Amino acid sequence: MDVNARGLQVKKSGVEIECGACGSESLLIRKPVYEGLKKLGETFSCAGCGHIFESEEDIPFKCDECFEVFDKAELAGADKVFREDERGVLCRYCSHYVVNPFTQWCDLHRKEVAATDVCDDFVRQEDEEKGVI
Repeated sequence: MDVNARGLQVKKSGVEIECGACGSESLLIRKPVYEGLKKLGETFSCAGCGHIFESEEDIPFKCDECFEVFDKAELAGADKVFREDERGVLCRYCSHYVVNPFTQWCDLHRKEVAATDVCDDFVRQEDEEKGVI
């Protein structure tokens, strides 16, 4: 990423360009160049006027400003959002939860349930892979 005059990071890539030949905002066309079955490279041209750019470094990509909302110190504390016990008493983690191709079923209450339902009779599964065939 580059930095613009205001000190903001600028992403310069993609398909949107500001063509110097026709002076308009246009799209970049990338066409592969082959010799037989071997790919030699790519040609880059403006979709609006057909101007061919010599190399990818010569392409005037349209600049998108990227704003940084959080600094690195703020992001360091956001790794763990939920406590381990927060998945707690969801039916998905209960030993009575049965899954088959047609429905999800509580074997204890003999009724159809959803994986995110909550139950007072929850019994934690010993094996996380239970219910997988």
